[in-house]
This record gives sequence, structure tokens and C-alpha cells, in this order.
Amino acid sequence: MSTAPPHAVRRASTRAAPPQVDEDAFADLPDTARRIVRGAVEAFAARGFHATTTRDIARRAGLSPAGLYVHYPSKAAVLGQVSRLGHERALALVSESLSGEQRPSVTRLAAVVRDFVTWHARHHTTARVVQNELDALAPLDRAAAVDLRRRTEALVEAEVRRGVARGELAVADPHAVTRAVLSLCIDVARWYDPAGRESPTEIADLYATLVLRMLGADPARGTETR
Repeated sequence: MSTAPPHAVRRASTRAAPPQVDEDAFADLPDTARRIVRGAVEAFAARGFHATTTRDIARRAGLSPAGLYVHYPSKAAVLGQVSRLGHERALALVSESLSGEQRPSVTRLAAVVRDFVTWHARHHTTARVVQNELDALAPLDRAAAVDLRRRTEALVEAEVRRGVARGELAVADPHAVTRAVLSLCIDVARWYDPAGRESPTEIADLYATLVLRMLGADPARGTETR
């Protein structure tokens, strides 16, 4: 029995499929390294880190295994870079969504949810690797990923606390609720299917409404710009 939400049921769609790999996250890499990282994301998402070989990654990148080793000493090193760049991308996204301190916390948090959900749906292949392969990371890479996740969580929690202090939100435990909100957004990458009923934007709007209700806020205020 499927564990995907009802609105993720597959159906024929004429909507153009969104890019599954976030090319912008890897845009600053040299061309060959970018091809390797892209191939690794596709392979890890399809087979998992442990079942993927360096040959799998090299083939997707149009290289020989020896050619891959010129740029990365191991598939673990490739995963480490994917994880770091993906988590940095998520942190930057949340930081940008929370910009504009003159806006109410309700508006800023609704923007975070919309942007975070949209990214996890539109680039679900990248997101699945970034979010699901933490345990496969080398110790230093895992520590870096955990630090970036904590920084992202801290930004959102600070905004939740600000909203509570302003009387915009009714939350008894901002820390626990923040984790619940981010987990809800991240989980989209697990079940999202481009052939489903809703677009990433439609799912993002639905989740923003759900989260504002969770925070004890009026969902209608989440569309305010000031």
C-alpha cells in the first residue's frame, strides 16, 4: 500500500517535468566535476549510495573510472560534495525566504515553507540524496552536513520565536514545532512524482496553509507582503 499522500497519486500529465537535479547548486564546479556530481546524484537517487559503484557514476558522467579518480578519490568524496553543496543551497534558500524584517513572521514563515517545499519537489532527485544519505557520509562530511542543518533549523526557529513574541503565532514549543515544519517540507522529496496531480507550486501553497494552522496563525495572512 502506498504511503504517499492522496494528492501524489499518479495520473497522465501534460505538464512539463521539472528539473530533478538542481543544476544551480553545482554551477560553480568545473565542467567535468559538475558532470561527475550530476551523474552521482542520479545514481545515488536510483540505487542508493552503497549499491552505486564508481563505474556507475563515471558512465553517467561520460568518463572512464580512471577519469573519475582524477577529480575525486572515491565515491564517498563525491557524496560529500553533493551533500555540502545541497545543504548550503538549502540554507541559502531559507535565508533568502526570511529576508525583509519589516514583514510579519507569518508572511516570512509562509515564504520559507513555499520555497522549501518547491525546491524539494522540483529538484527531488538532488533532495533525496542530500536528505537520505547522511549515514553514508564520511565523519567530517557528516559533521559539516549536520552543522548546516542546524543552522537552517536555527533560522526558522528564531523566526517562530519572534512570531510568538509578537503575538502572531500560538506555539508552546517552538523548537519541536520547527523540526516538525522542516520535516514536513523535506518529506516531499520522498514521495513527489512529476506525474502527480499537483505542481510543486500547488503543493507548496497547500503546505504553507497547513503549517500556518500548525503555528496557530491565520493562513490568509501568509499571502501578505507587508
